[in-house]
Amino acid sequence: MLDPSAIRFDGQGLCPVVIQEAGTGRVLMLGYTDLTGVERTLRDREVHLFSRSRQEPWHKGDTSGQRLYLEQAEIDCDGDTLLYRVRAPRGACHLGQRSCFGPDPSPDLGGALGRLWETLAARRDHPEPGSYTAALLSAGRDRILRKVGEEAGEVIIAGKNEEPEPLAQEVADLFYHVSVLLLERGLRPDDVARVLEERAGGARREEWNADTRP
Repeated sequence: MLDPSAIRFDGQGLCPVVIQEAGTGRVLMLGYTDLTGVERTLRDREVHLFSRSRQEPWHKGDTSGQRLYLEQAEIDCDGDTLLYRVRAPRGACHLGQRSCFGPDPSPDLGGALGRLWETLAARRDHPEPGSYTAALLSAGRDRILRKVGEEAGEVIIAGKNEEPEPLAQEVADLFYHVSVLLLERGLRPDDVARVLEERAGGARREEWNADTRP
């Protein structure tokens, strides 16, 4: 847990904050905060900053709707810069992009799964009317498990199809429902990534146990 008393604020009582999307690692923006903003952020788990142009406190999202939900707060080795890892369901840039540092790079699986996770966590914490994710989580684990099983079967069927696009669609559906299951069980994509990294650095393929290795 970040200790606000450890922060070295500048002569104006401010400290820069690097704001990073927790699921993807994408840097979203750079802001500034004062002691009050830090304390409110830690209390509310929503990002509070200080606007240098307006010279006033700034609850991110008050006008844009782009709330940033704090996952983790860290301080650098010099004690004068903060890092907030956040969930950003609607992005962070006032130009409508997710990041103030330009459009997202070309889609990649890791980034797409990270953004999916951000959306799922937001639907859990702030359910919206008509949200399939919220309804699925409300229905409970057995319903989620049934959907995972159904989607796995659809992947098998699509895998026998000569056209590749249906397989991509069904795998995406499976990834989605597995992600919902992880969320319901209190796990994160990082937990799966850790296991994959451990396996990648493990024994040679011919020595892998068929029950635990790809």
